[in-house]
Amino acid sequence: MAKNKLNKNWLHDHINDPYVKLAQKEGFRARAAYKLKEIDESEKLIKPGQVIVDLGCTPGSWAQYTRRKLAGADAGGIHGTIIGLDMLPMEPIADVQYIQGDFREEEVLGQLDELLQGRKADLVLSDMAPNLSGIPTADAARMEHLIDLAIEFSQNHMKPTGALLVKCFKDMGFTQILEKFRDEFNTVKQIKPKASRDKSSEIFLLGRGLKNPVD
Repeated sequence: MAKNKLNKNWLHDHINDPYVKLAQKEGFRARAAYKLKEIDESEKLIKPGQVIVDLGCTPGSWAQYTRRKLAGADAGGIHGTIIGLDMLPMEPIADVQYIQGDFREEEVLGQLDELLQGRKADLVLSDMAPNLSGIPTADAARMEHLIDLAIEFSQNHMKPTGALLVKCFKDMGFTQILEKFRDEFNTVKQIKPKASRDKSSEIFLLGRGLKNPVD
């Protein structure tokens, strides 16, 4: 009974969520687009001409927002490069180059290198989150592992002056994750966008300037 009530409450909140309604109206695949929009507008992250990599991009709302930001006034293509990676399939988005697979695997990294053509990313985005087990220590370890992967990816594929934006959760090993960010980036900022639900412990970390880039 409790689970059914919880599901009904979530469904009610979801249907009545202003960001869900706005996403439907503006053609975004998920309300998450407005989290990135808010962060981008305050931090000036996305600029024409950039190379942007979106980790864990499915269903694609961050890629959609990024594409709109890089689109020319005439909407005839984009000024820049967007590459999305995810283990799950994603419906195509115009001008977004998509690789399905695990970016820890050589074959997937080979495809990425082909698309990058010797370039490094200006911006790496990660909206990745672990599948939750309900066991706090296990979930914290999974979250920390995803952040480690995003940092390592950035060290290998991002410009030393670039920026990494990741999603994490205050109740999932956040202190350790924050310390890692401070160890690896010149400046670190914690951001809780208005589009992030009040009840959620979700928070975003923005790291700028790599301390330990890989040549």
